[in-house]
Amino acid sequence: MPTLPIVASPDEVTGRVAALASLGLEDLRIEWRKLYRTAPPLRLSRDLLQRSIAHRMQEEALGSLSTAAQRQLTALARTLASNGKQPPVASAAKLKPGTTLVREWHGRSHTVIVQEKGFAHEGKHYASLTQIAHLITGAHWSGPRFFGLHRAPRRTRQGAADGE
Repeated sequence: MPTLPIVASPDEVTGRVAALASLGLEDLRIEWRKLYRTAPPLRLSRDLLQRSIAHRMQEEALGSLSTAAQRQLTALARTLASNGKQPPVASAAKLKPGTTLVREWHGRSHTVIVQEKGFAHEGKHYASLTQIAHLITGAHWSGPRFFGLHRAPRRTRQGAADGE
């Protein structure tokens, strides 16, 4: 029964994750016990065992989400579960370089990558999300709002309370 040592470098993690594919079901269960310090769920498929072990290996070697990020994801999930609507994810000022924004517009998916100074879209650099939103839509949009980073302000129609 092969045992895989705990690793610290990304290259080692890649190798260990690749090695999981050659392990049998019982060997995967042994790896699960080592990593999680508990028995694996009885009816967990081989594929899910392998994926869960790979995830845990990556977490141990490379780190996991920060507590703040975990809290934010939990809050987002609760909001979505309670009202079916996705709340805004972050303000544009808090976006870190490397963050990927995706927006579908008229059946086409648009991807923007946050850079140190500006944004990349389709291989070109832009100073603002608003420039990209205008390029995509042909109309003036708030870039952060277009990419779902701000909620649109609630508008109340005058007279709506009067039944007009």
